[in-house]
Amino acid sequence: MGLQDLIFHLVGGVAIFLFGIKYMSDGLQKTAGDQIRHLLASYTVHPLLGIAVGIIVTLLFQSATGAVILIIGLMNASILSIRQAIHVLIGSNIGTIFTVFIVGISIENYALPIITMGVILFLFVHYKRIQYIGQIILGFGTLFLGLSIVRNGLQSSTEGVTSFLMNLSDIPVIGLLAGIVLTVLLTSSNAAMGVLQTIAKEGLIDFQGLIPIMLGSNIGSAVIACIAVIGASIRAKRVVFIQVLYSVIGTGLFLLLQKPLIELSLSLGQAATMNIELAIAYSLFQLLTGMVCILFVPLLLRITQSLIQTHQPSAEVLFGAQYLDKRFLATPSMALEQAQNETLRMGNIARETLMHASQYFFEQDSRSANLALKKEALVNELNRLITDYMVAIHQHDLTAGESEKLTGLLHVVNDIERIGDHAENIVELAEYSTRNRVQLSEVAISQLHEMIDAADWIIGRTLYALEHNDRSAAADVRGREADLDRMEHEFRVGHFSRLNENLCKGNAGAIFLDMLSNLERIGDHSKNIAEYILK
Repeated sequence: MGLQDLIFHLVGGVAIFLFGIKYMSDGLQKTAGDQIRHLLASYTVHPLLGIAVGIIVTLLFQSATGAVILIIGLMNASILSIRQAIHVLIGSNIGTIFTVFIVGISIENYALPIITMGVILFLFVHYKRIQYIGQIILGFGTLFLGLSIVRNGLQSSTEGVTSFLMNLSDIPVIGLLAGIVLTVLLTSSNAAMGVLQTIAKEGLIDFQGLIPIMLGSNIGSAVIACIAVIGASIRAKRVVFIQVLYSVIGTGLFLLLQKPLIELSLSLGQAATMNIELAIAYSLFQLLTGMVCILFVPLLLRITQSLIQTHQPSAEVLFGAQYLDKRFLATPSMALEQAQNETLRMGNIARETLMHASQYFFEQDSRSANLALKKEALVNELNRLITDYMVAIHQHDLTAGESEKLTGLLHVVNDIERIGDHAENIVELAEYSTRNRVQLSEVAISQLHEMIDAADWIIGRTLYALEHNDRSAAADVRGREADLDRMEHEFRVGHFSRLNENLCKGNAGAIFLDMLSNLERIGDHSKNIAEYILK
């Protein structure tokens, strides 16, 4: 085989392998992806449970880097603390053991029948759950087909390639760098380990020479994670820094105990092929690193927090999104959670806008007016950013439930944006009142305070219902909104009575009625969100 054919086999085989991993991962996430957030939120308080959940997440994502990105998102959403994240992170690294052993099983000869079975289930069965299972099987078979193509290329490799691979075993540092570069180029430690196990199976490198490349591939996965969080939040950088520490600590420990660990790997895999022996060595590396890191979690926390410190928050309004990270778009269920988190943030900002606008209306505090207008502008910006993000999510293959949730969130975002608009209207009414020296009666002021308190309570309860998917809270909103409608009608009738008795001036009455109308409309938009939750 010429050099060109060899390159085609290697590049094409790895590409098919990566496609198989991704396709299998998508199927796994569609089958159980909705449960990921629940698992991480409910079962990570105890360290061992957190590690177990981390293993499950990596099995679903088939990628330690994907698991790291998920952990970052859940930390940003305040579902995980940094301590919980460390335990899940340790579990996610241990979870890669299963993929390495799966790849090590010699079933390439059955790749085509497995693919056939997956295609039949995926294309000819009309039940979504069965189609997802077919997708998993199809991806599983495809990854072995890719490895088979890589192996065929290596079997017919030129003498120069064989000589180069053999030289790696003589210079461990070069092997370590080769592992890092291979993982970064393939953007997957799973792919790097798959290629390495195929090389091991062909006997192109002795076992001693495989170890540095294996360790380098693990460091390479940390490098990929570092690249993934460039420009991300402090929390994201802390998680990735812990991942880097994990890889460095593990590499140092394995090199320190290299001789007994290699002997143990060879002893456990005595009757197996070299790629299985490599899988055993990789397992020892992950288990040893995991056990040491569990013992020193407090120390890892102190190191991380001292090296990556948070900045004091500014008193200014911070524009832009906090949760809409495009890296999550590859996992629609997680991207939807991030969109909901940003929507909740938008809702809280709209609520603050109403409070600043009301304060300006009653106290003529220009600082409150400025804050209200800035936050209303932020609400408008978030409306655009969240909508664009959800349109991007819609480009991916969504389940029926995810598609329904996305449509509902689009309506919620629109209703929140309208709440911000009504708060801005209150600022304009306050400015008019100040310029024209409009004086409301004490009764009118008291009634407006009552309605504003009711509107604020409704918005707060609505956001709570949205965050927790609480139908009871949503029903409370619907009931309280009816009270707000009753108040608006009662106060409007009372105003006309005062007007007939000459207790209120015309211009003051117009301001009062506009205020009632805006507050009543805020209640209507909150009720729309509550109805979405109840459906």
